[in-house]
Amino acid sequence: MSEREKITIENIVASTSLAEHLDLSRIALALDGSEYEPEQFPGLIYRLQEPKTAVLIFRSGKVNCTGGAKNLANVKLTIDTIIQKLKKAGIEVYDNPEIIVQNIVAVYDLEAKLNLTDIAMSLGLENVEYEPEQFPRPGIQG
Repeated sequence: MSEREKITIENIVASTSLAEHLDLSRIALALDGSEYEPEQFPGLIYRLQEPKTAVLIFRSGKVNCTGGAKNLANVKLTIDTIIQKLKKAGIEVYDNPEIIVQNIVAVYDLEAKLNLTDIAMSLGLENVEYEPEQFPRPGIQG
């Protein structure tokens, strides 16, 4: 197995812009199952079953694709699906918006035990976020 094959992508977060401005109340009516509660969160949340992803849509026209896209094809399919659904509902959006990858979460097995406290200390605590008490080890009662 090559080194590249040992890397598993868990999630890709990408963003795009679908319009200059979007009416989220109208979109909430057009997208069955969407969640829009502006008093709790300023964006509309819409989850797709295939690919299993979620999008956050904002009034500014900005959209974030997150929650399960494991490759760029799924990100593109998610954005294309949203565009098709919005156009079908009569909502004007851009045809081929630029999609920008913001973050990729990947896993690689180093096949070694690491002392994360030592690593965090050696890198300098001002550059590291490490809170081991948030992730207790199995079998240890706190």
